[in-house]
Amino acid sequence: MAETDGVTVELAELLRHPEDLDKIPFLKSEFIRKKAAVDSQLKAGLKEQLEITQSGMNSIGEGQRTVNQIKEELMKIDKLCAESQNMIRDFPNINLVSRVHRNFSQVETMKANIESFDSRLDELARLLTEDDQDLKTQPNLLNVHYGLTQLRDIRDDAMEQIKRASDTSLENTLQNHFDRLDDVISWFDEHIGIACMNLIALVQEDNHSMVVRLAVVIEEEEKADKKIKALQEAQREYKDLASRFKSMNSSSRQPRGYKEKFLKAIEMSAQQSFDSAEQKFLEDPEKLDKIMKWYFNELFTVKKGMVDLMPKKWRIFKTYTDIYHSLMHNWLIKRIDDSELTPPAMLSIIDWIEKYYQKMAKLGWTQSDLQLPVLDNREAELIREYRQLIVKSVDEWMERMFAADKKSFIQRAPDTLDTNENGYFRTKTLGDMWRMLREQLLVASNSGRNDVAEGVIDAMFLALKTRQTLWQKMVDDESAKYRTPAAEQDGLQVLQDWLVAVANDQITCIDDNEATDTVGYLTQFQRTFEPFVSPPYISRATSECDSLRDGFVDLATHCITTFVSLIFLIDFRPVLPEFFTQKWYGEFGMKRIVTTFEDYMSDYRDVLHHSLSDIFVEELADELLVRYLLSIRNRGVKFRRGDPFTQKFKDDVLTAFDFFKPFPDFEVIRNKWRAVDYMCRLLEAEKQAVVSVYEDFKRLYWDVQMSWVESVLRARDDYDRAMFSAVKARAGEVSVERGPETIMSKVK
Repeated sequence: MAETDGVTVELAELLRHPEDLDKIPFLKSEFIRKKAAVDSQLKAGLKEQLEITQSGMNSIGEGQRTVNQIKEELMKIDKLCAESQNMIRDFPNINLVSRVHRNFSQVETMKANIESFDSRLDELARLLTEDDQDLKTQPNLLNVHYGLTQLRDIRDDAMEQIKRASDTSLENTLQNHFDRLDDVISWFDEHIGIACMNLIALVQEDNHSMVVRLAVVIEEEEKADKKIKALQEAQREYKDLASRFKSMNSSSRQPRGYKEKFLKAIEMSAQQSFDSAEQKFLEDPEKLDKIMKWYFNELFTVKKGMVDLMPKKWRIFKTYTDIYHSLMHNWLIKRIDDSELTPPAMLSIIDWIEKYYQKMAKLGWTQSDLQLPVLDNREAELIREYRQLIVKSVDEWMERMFAADKKSFIQRAPDTLDTNENGYFRTKTLGDMWRMLREQLLVASNSGRNDVAEGVIDAMFLALKTRQTLWQKMVDDESAKYRTPAAEQDGLQVLQDWLVAVANDQITCIDDNEATDTVGYLTQFQRTFEPFVSPPYISRATSECDSLRDGFVDLATHCITTFVSLIFLIDFRPVLPEFFTQKWYGEFGMKRIVTTFEDYMSDYRDVLHHSLSDIFVEELADELLVRYLLSIRNRGVKFRRGDPFTQKFKDDVLTAFDFFKPFPDFEVIRNKWRAVDYMCRLLEAEKQAVVSVYEDFKRLYWDVQMSWVESVLRARDDYDRAMFSAVKARAGEVSVERGPETIMSKVK
């Protein structure tokens, strides 16, 4: 079940978009190719394992036959010994004299060895001191090894005999006599270790004599260890028979493991080089090929210079290759499993794997010879991880930059905004955001894979859309704090500055100007990624860019709309409730509003993007018109036949037009304001003409709201229910063509 889920996740990752279905034939052929390669490797590996298993079984059978033959021969010897005792006259006496003589000789030999032990040990120490002065050559290496082997045997024999003796009181004394030997052995082992750790350097320096002598020492120790292990095995398997032979029963020696230490030294020496390479790789991942040059140089040195100096049975080149390849595998796996691995570092590893196998092939090793895949066949997974690392980096950058903007926006801190070369307000992170996106896009393109670049670009589209949504929500949340009548106005001007800056940012993202041959951030971004993606993806990416462009326009407009709504909520809070009341006739409310408009235009004309100025004016005009028309519902509004409301409407409209007339969209604004004329006509018309006025109004503004019409009619001093009923009836009869929404859709 887990494997099925894993396959489903991988397919979902590969087929994220409808256009990805075009990739199915390619993916199918790619998977078939990979499956064939894996099957071939498995077949070769299975064949090799079968051969090894068969060879091992043959060896076991041969060994078993040899052991049985030895057992039979030993039994024959034992039988002959028993029979010979009866064949020779006085054999017990002869045997006793022989044993006494043999024991006497052994005692004399042991006495001489113990007496000369210290002097011989001193001589070995002197030779080691001489070698200390020339560790690269160590001319006394073989002599010291031979001497130490003899002294070790002397100690082992002496300790074995004292343990078998009936009186063991002298065991501690004898042990103290041999204590210095361990120090000299450690000294010698240190020399051996130094030589093993520097084996490659010795070969490169043509110090062949040292290498051969070291090999002789290791080989002799290996032979001795094999004998000890064979004897121990025989003792375990044939306890009864072994107990009757002194040579098989008397040894308590243990293997010294020089061959294992030799192999461990090779591994430690290589590991030091890997540790050194790690720091260099972290500093400059792109130089991985150069950093790992030592790896292939050392294997080449082994192949050309060391093979003839070592015992053939060691297969020293294969031994080195297995050790080095295993360390390389571990080193690379550790790198790619590092949670802090950067995308460039991962890409460097992915690109280098092919070079690795090519260089190993030059050394004579095929990929099947290197039994352990150097990256555990995780290349495809790494490509996905590489893409996810970039996506994660993009998301983290976007989150940090938005968090910084959010903090400044909410705190209303001074000097948190910037200005561009034209003097327009802008946020400080806008340029950094697009620069980061381009850099991460280049990182993705360095992979040389369309799927990586396309996946990263999709993530960037999503991040940009998310940023638009977050900005709109934050604008709404912060502006809502000023919408209650009791809200304090601290920080309002800074909020308005931020609204202008955010709106400017959105226009800057899409500000393409053919006249000056300049393009906005989004177009630059699109031109950057197009060379790195497949042709089918470009059409979808173009659609995404168009969607983003619309989103930038919508957010810019939303910020300007919010700015305008705050003006009416805060600045005109005391003015708007007076419209159409009796106080309206004696006040100049519209003039006060227009004067406030002029102040805002003066303050923000130079810091608001020029393409937003017209939107700002249009929003002011629309919001003023909507608020003006909705003022019909103000408390105390009642239009009497004798009141000069018609002239007052005219004065208000002309005052507003005086402000809007200098702007390019004045004609559009004036046409919208015709709604005021129809409101006035609904108020001044005779009862029987109201229905006709409404019909004309409806035909020009198809979306005029009946609830608002009712509020207008109720403001007449001669209103009755029959008047509204007639209008409703005519509304059901009038057939109008629905078109784009008019200004009356906002008057509800």
